[in-house]
Amino acid sequence: MSATGDGATRRMPTPPLTRLRAARPARSRGRVLGLTRRPPWALVLPALVVAAMLACAIVPDWIAPFDPTDMDGDAILQSPGAAHWLGTDHFGRDIFSLLVYGARESLLMGGCAVAVGGLVGGLIGMVAGYVGRAVDMAAMRLIDIWLSVPDILLAIIIATALGSSLRNTILAVGLVNVPRFARMMRAQVIALKAKPFVAASRAIGSTQRVVLFGHILPHCLSPMLVMATLGLGNAILIGASLSFIGLGVIDDRPDWGFLLTQGRSYLTAAWWFATFPGLAITALVISVNLLGDALRRRIDPRLRPV
Repeated sequence: MSATGDGATRRMPTPPLTRLRAARPARSRGRVLGLTRRPPWALVLPALVVAAMLACAIVPDWIAPFDPTDMDGDAILQSPGAAHWLGTDHFGRDIFSLLVYGARESLLMGGCAVAVGGLVGGLIGMVAGYVGRAVDMAAMRLIDIWLSVPDILLAIIIATALGSSLRNTILAVGLVNVPRFARMMRAQVIALKAKPFVAASRAIGSTQRVVLFGHILPHCLSPMLVMATLGLGNAILIGASLSFIGLGVIDDRPDWGFLLTQGRSYLTAAWWFATFPGLAITALVISVNLLGDALRRRIDPRLRPV
């Protein structure tokens, strides 16, 4: 672009290179802080682990080579080999088959516990955030007291009071997750009820139920889904811990935590007995947490790279 004046032609000054380079540091800072998305291949292994566990939970008969209740007196505490890939336990049962059938109990317990925590906590947070004032104050003080007790200690107290069973384990672990879902839902509802589209819905005469369940609640489902995904691994870990100390699933159904309890007495004689159930719990919890973190990065705009 040029301009004429006093018989001379002047050109607009070009911006210096320093100004052009100044726009680049934001992206590099994002890389340094680890805010960029993980490459797709980094999530392949966690996705495969979760998919394999789901397959074991859905169709264990197709995957397990033995029935989990079959006992072989000639193969007691047999080391891993061609006949038994992960060895056998103190009853001669195939450990690989026990892990395959135990995946159903672990995933069922974790999923149902997260559902219980999400429903109860979401209801508490939704009412507290929407009504506000005294209701919000009372609910949040109750949640603060709830959060002051460590998760595993609270789960032990509830499981001890209710007894050892799958249903009671689900209830105990679910109640542990209630405060986090309540705080998340409350924060979302408080932020959304001040939005213009909510005010517009009220202005046209929408009822409180329509405003709450038709306009506010659908916008809260994405962060709640991320919270549920991240909480699934913690729920599975707490459930396995309860079974390990004798407060979880204790019956003829295979359970990873209970296998750890049985195998700890044979660590020197049969290392595989407790090692493989522990590895299964670790792999599932880490994989679920990695997938949940990836989902959070994808949904939360604050964590997207600049």
